[in-house]
Amino acid sequence: MERPEVLTDLDVAGTHRPAAGTAKSVMKKLPEVTLAFWIMKIAATTLGETAGDLFAQTLKLGYFLTTIALFLVFVVTLVVQLGSRRYNPFFYWTVILSTSMAGTTMSDFMNRDASAKYLSDGATSLGWGPQGLGLGYPAGAAILISVLLVIFAVWKLSRMTFQIRDIVTFRGEALFWSAILVSNTLGTSMGDFLSDSSGLGYAGGALLVTGALAVLVALMKVPVVPNVLLFWIAFVLTRPLGATAGDFLTKPVAKGGLDLGTAGSSAVLLAILFGLMAYAQVRERRTTASVTEAEAVSRPAR
Repeated sequence: MERPEVLTDLDVAGTHRPAAGTAKSVMKKLPEVTLAFWIMKIAATTLGETAGDLFAQTLKLGYFLTTIALFLVFVVTLVVQLGSRRYNPFFYWTVILSTSMAGTTMSDFMNRDASAKYLSDGATSLGWGPQGLGLGYPAGAAILISVLLVIFAVWKLSRMTFQIRDIVTFRGEALFWSAILVSNTLGTSMGDFLSDSSGLGYAGGALLVTGALAVLVALMKVPVVPNVLLFWIAFVLTRPLGATAGDFLTKPVAKGGLDLGTAGSSAVLLAILFGLMAYAQVRERRTTASVTEAEAVSRPAR
C-alpha cells in the first residue's frame, strides 16, 4: 500500500511516477511530500520564528546582524545539502530550519523600524547597524511576491520539473531552495501582519491560516486547479501558521501570548524537530533498504 500523500502531484507537465520495477531508480535528493512532511514543515517554521526572535530581540543582536549571520548559516547548510548524493532528512530539514530563521529576521528587517511599536521595555535601538527599512508589511509582501514570481518564471523557462521527488540536478535544487527562502520570508511577513496589524491576534491568525489550508486540501479534488499551485500556496501559508504559533508561545500574556519565552520555546521545538528528523531518517533507511532488496530480486541472473 502506498503512503498517503498531501498536495504532492506537482508535475505540471502531467507525467506520472513509473510503476515499481519499470524504470531505473533515481537517486532522489528531496523528500516525498506526505502528511509527515507538512507536520515537520510547521514544526521547523515555528522554531524558525522563535529562534530568529531569540537572536534578534532577546539577545538584542538586532535584525541587521542577525540577518547576516543566519543567511550565512543558510548558505553553509545549503552547501551541505547540495553536496549530498541522496536525500538525508537531517540535511534537508536543517536547510528548511535555516531558511525559516533567516526568513524571520529578513522579513523583520524589511518591514520594521526603530519605532516604539517594535521595541519593548523602553529600548531606543536593537543591536548594531540599521534598525530596519520600515517598508511595512504590504510593501514588503509585494516585493517578496514579485521576487518569488520571477524565480518561478525562470524555473518554468528552464523546463525543469516542478515535481519535488524528481528534482535531482544542481540547477533544479538551486531554484527550489531560492523559492523556499523567499517563500519563508514572505510567509513571515504574512504571519506578522495577521498577528500585529489585522486585529485577529495570534490565535485568530493561526485559525485563519488553518482554515485556508483546509480549503487548499479541498481544492485538490478540483481538476482545473494545478496541484503545483496548491503546493506552493500551502508552503507559503504554513510559514505564517508557524509565525503566529511561535508568537503565541513567546509573547506576553497581555498581548495574547503564553509568555513561554523565546529560549524555552525554541528548546522544546528543537527537541520535537530533531525527534521527527530522527524518525524520518529511520524510515528513509528502511525504504532505501527495501528498494535495494527489490531491485536485487528483480535483476535478471547472468
